[in-house]
Amino acid sequence: MTLKGKTILIIEDDQLMREGLCDNLEFEGYHVVTAVDGEDGLEQAATLSPDLILLDVMLPGVDGIDVCRQLRSHGKTIPIIMLSARSSEIDKVLGLEIGADDYLAKPFGVKELLARIKALFRRFEPKPLEETFCFGPIEVDFSRHVVKKNSRIVELTAKEFDLLTCFVLNAGFALSRETLLEEVWGMNSATTTRTVDNHVLKLRKKLEETPETPRYFVTIYGMGYKFIAISQDSPAL
Repeated sequence: MTLKGKTILIIEDDQLMREGLCDNLEFEGYHVVTAVDGEDGLEQAATLSPDLILLDVMLPGVDGIDVCRQLRSHGKTIPIIMLSARSSEIDKVLGLEIGADDYLAKPFGVKELLARIKALFRRFEPKPLEETFCFGPIEVDFSRHVVKKNSRIVELTAKEFDLLTCFVLNAGFALSRETLLEEVWGMNSATTTRTVDNHVLKLRKKLEETPETPRYFVTIYGMGYKFIAISQDSPAL
């Protein structure tokens, strides 16, 4: 795995801490961008799409907890390491429960931080798409663009297949309609989030046993959708 060139966003209001982190990470070959408060950090995350975020909890204005919560509510799956002077177990649990991937209490050693960053990059390294993928009675052959349900071919349009592929690649993650629209239709698409809803509805009708109570393509109210890859032998959720 090549780490050189990966972009890390540091959201930290303490100038000495921010500059120290920046110097050490750039020395390791990372591209570093910084933000001094929560609002600036959210804007940078939206426009730059960094590969990882170092997020201070105690920020002026929008604090780190709210920044993390907002990023996750908009479907951003960027790895986040929270940094905090508060080291109690309840603070760590809160940070992880709202979507942070790791939590480091200040003060911390640079070597430990670098090790955790590398560990997260290994965990989030894109995995090659398997030639075939099965869930329930559904078999997806990505190399041939063929989908079968109970061994019978199901006809999907190109965009329906692309949407299904996006769901499979992000199995278990809640994805916002905006994220799905960008990933499947592209940033410059003139379509709206309603298009996403319509295509999810079509996938449900074609692949779910009971589209009205979906097992695989579930709605995350107020946000978007999540694909749950249930095996044929697994009980319904």
